[in-house]
Amino acid sequence: MRIIGVDKVPETPFDRGETPRKPILKPIQLRTRRAKRALAARGMVEAVTWSFISKSHAELFGGGKAELALANPIASDLSDMRPSLLPGLVAAAQANSDRGFADVALFEVGQVFMGDRPEDQLTAAAGVRHGFASSEGIGRHWSGSAIANALDAKADALAVLSAAGAPMQALQVVPGGAPWLHPGRSGTIQIGPQNVLGYFGELHPRALEALGADGPLVAFEVILDRVPEVKQRPTRAKPALELSPFQPVSRDFAFMVERAVRAGDIVRAAQSVDRKLITAVTVFDVYEGKGVDEAKKSVAIAVTMQPREKTMTDQEIDAVAARIVAEVNKKTGGVLR
Repeated sequence: MRIIGVDKVPETPFDRGETPRKPILKPIQLRTRRAKRALAARGMVEAVTWSFISKSHAELFGGGKAELALANPIASDLSDMRPSLLPGLVAAAQANSDRGFADVALFEVGQVFMGDRPEDQLTAAAGVRHGFASSEGIGRHWSGSAIANALDAKADALAVLSAAGAPMQALQVVPGGAPWLHPGRSGTIQIGPQNVLGYFGELHPRALEALGADGPLVAFEVILDRVPEVKQRPTRAKPALELSPFQPVSRDFAFMVERAVRAGDIVRAAQSVDRKLITAVTVFDVYEGKGVDEAKKSVAIAVTMQPREKTMTDQEIDAVAARIVAEVNKKTGGVLR
């Protein structure tokens, strides 16, 4: 072909057969590609780090098992298979900071190892943000600059899960995360307590000291293998677009609840009243302080109702509002403020 010319090679099409072609890429391969694109679109730079880390770093992130130690490591500080992508990303971010590039946002999608069995090798997506590398932009700017915080890491994690096809309505975000994260500035993303998809938050000062990194530094890590498989539809055609000709209705509610009550529980209680009519429930205010009992807090939510058959009357709106108040009271003990 090189001497005679590619244009001289006859074109012979493959026999496609009678049945449709099956997808070539596996679901986890599709998730990996989509996760990388989602994080790159958020202004993060992809990194490829070693799959080996030191034993002390492995133990810090829940690893360090004997079966994951290398028999012949290439260096003393690369002795164990990594249980997390974060040690390598933190080291890369610190190396950039040491060379004058403190505002850095890095991500990696790769393998982590929980044991020496095939099912113990998982695909994870992780990222770190340091300095003025928030989701609003990297570096200082005259129009405003923001230091990366735990909410940026949360947004990164949710963007990856959304791109991977996770059921976003079923996700739960609970306070607190892994031991290497700050207990008051971190969270866990899960689908029920049995399926933990990942963590996000600010790295614990002790973890930063052990890794030899400067803080504050925020990070996230999600396990793509734990995302539930999307149910296959009988047809590949998209469902018909349904747009209601009627005006949506929005109502605000402020509930007094115990401090231990999670805002997500209030949101789910309100959504469960009528999942077809209620299209959105968002938290827009949390207040603790003067005028509120020390053991309580005020959580305000905005509920959007989208009628599809007719315009709702005031009586119908009030009836739904009463059901929301009753359901929140039943599920969380909250009372209307």
